[in-house]
Amino acid sequence: MKISFAVTPAADAPVLALPVETGGMVRLSGDTLGEAGLRLARAASAGNRFEGEAGGLVELFVPAGEGARRVLLLGVGGGSEAEWEKAGGALTARLLTSGVESATADLSGASPSAKAAARFAGAAAQRAWRHDVYRTKLPDKSKPTLTEIVVAGAPEGTQATWTAQDAVTQGLALARTLAAEPPNLLYPETFVEQVTKSVDGLGLEVIVLDEAAMRAEGMGALLGVSQGSAREARLLALKWRGAGEGDPLLALVGKGVTFDTGGISIKPAAGMEDMKWDMGGAGAVAGAMKALATRKARANVIGVMGLVENMPDGNAQRPGDIVTSMSGQTIEVLNTDAEGRLVLADAITWVQRHHKPATIIDLATLTGAMIVALGHEHGGLFANDDALAEQLLAAGRASGDLLWRFPLGDAYNKLIDSPIADMKNIGGKGAGSITAAQFIGRFVEEGVKWAHLDIAGMVWADKPGATYDKGATGYGVRVLDRFVAENVEG
Repeated sequence: MKISFAVTPAADAPVLALPVETGGMVRLSGDTLGEAGLRLARAASAGNRFEGEAGGLVELFVPAGEGARRVLLLGVGGGSEAEWEKAGGALTARLLTSGVESATADLSGASPSAKAAARFAGAAAQRAWRHDVYRTKLPDKSKPTLTEIVVAGAPEGTQATWTAQDAVTQGLALARTLAAEPPNLLYPETFVEQVTKSVDGLGLEVIVLDEAAMRAEGMGALLGVSQGSAREARLLALKWRGAGEGDPLLALVGKGVTFDTGGISIKPAAGMEDMKWDMGGAGAVAGAMKALATRKARANVIGVMGLVENMPDGNAQRPGDIVTSMSGQTIEVLNTDAEGRLVLADAITWVQRHHKPATIIDLATLTGAMIVALGHEHGGLFANDDALAEQLLAAGRASGDLLWRFPLGDAYNKLIDSPIADMKNIGGKGAGSITAAQFIGRFVEEGVKWAHLDIAGMVWADKPGATYDKGATGYGVRVLDRFVAENVEG
């Protein structure tokens, strides 16, 4: 989707969107629509009970020269950034397959802030993302036609702010594409290939470890998950030095299980196809790193992705096995479907040993218990530092990737003690998301600030949202980018 900016809308623009704040119909003038058009607009809004609510739309045709102009009254609610974002997504959703190729949104009568206008444009672009590459018989009326939205009358500073929004939009597209790809085509090796190709030329240092290199590092926890698959595991790291030489201040670590059968502890057949997006944490890290590099963030950040496929093979890890992690700690594997934490354990140890970050944020589609607790409205947040937790919560609210904090503590930690190893990879029936976080926390070195984001309910959606259609959401990219912008960049 192309986003362009103009001072005023073109006189012959065939499709015009007019933002309307709550209760703002009375302030709509006839300067753009003409008196006849204004009467039609007010009648249409009354007939549709439209009051300017965010994301609300009323569509009509008004006289224009020898013909008619298509006009959309577009609700922006109270005018907050989030409401403008919702309106931008709603505009694209209405027009994407309508036959319209270009639309103009005239913001001059609504006076949004530069950030709100940029969020509007960002949502319009983000909502257009689709993954139709494998559809060979898509009906013409279902094919996207909208290729451009012209934003007219935006306040001064919008285009500069849009640059950052455009970078995030590109990062979201990468994360969504990775999650949507089928597992026969996206596996550890091809994940590395796709990400490397996508970030080529952005100035990121790319580090790839194959199984031999990981074995030499002693990464027995991650490799134990992979041993049942015909596809070899990989560790992928993207290093961004936007603040000059030196160790990265922040490490982003993502779980990248490109398909998860559950291994020997196999999942039920119904819905197992969804496990192609069990690499959503790694996808979010890849997308965030692309966004940071694209907008040239003034920060040193490394993104690490542990990439495996979890399969039930004759060589697969068994319940009851004991593996030795890179940290030297031993793990009794009681359930092979609790595999993501094993991958994260070694990825976190690797980045601490080789890159010494002061702060680590890991992201993972880790537990079904998180969906039970929060549904599909928030990601779960666990942290060993209150200030870090508050920064992430604030970044979630500001970006739209909402988070909710859960507790950690010794009582939960004891639930994963093993009688024959340093720990076991599951606790009891209760507090499954918390014991999973406690497990990961055992691999964080003393003095390192750490947060764990359990995003199991957020990377895939069964219904459209403000910035995405059904399917991959790209959740995690926006909150990570906002966190870096507000807390890491100098």
